Amino acid sequence: MPLKLLALDDEDLTVISAHMQDAVFRIADVEYEPRQKRLTIAANRFDWEAADREAKGFERSRAALCFKQVTSVRSIGIDRKAKEKVLSLLAVLFEKESEGPDGSIELVLAGGGSILLGVDCVEVQLADTGGTWETTMKPRHPGAA
Repeated sequence: MPLKLLALDDEDLTVISAHMQDAVFRIADVEYEPRQKRLTIAANRFDWEAADREAKGFERSRAALCFKQVTSVRSIGIDRKAKEKVLSLLAVLFEKESEGPDGSIELVLAGGGSILLGVDCVEVQLADTGGTWETTMKPRHPGAA
């Protein structure tokens, strides 16, 4: 069943982060539209729920991750000119700026890079956009069992 999630606060964003852990995407798959205050990433999401259920094989799904109310975008440790470079997402984190709903969202990437979004509030959508396919590769993290 295709996944569709909406995050409107930090707790919701934690759920989206878990579903997007180990998603891979190219720099060319990131689109920032400043006038619409929107950043979208087309990614291949690893299905951790299926991996926990299944004894054999693993699955990935094509997914769209859309951040709304984005006021700024910065990247650290990424060569944005290398459009075909594949990045792996480890986590999506929110940090509040003040008493209001504004703050920053950090997309933590494998290898030490990150994408930092200034946001007016948390408004993030995740939706599978295509079918699933099998993969023999399960992401591994140093120090994990």
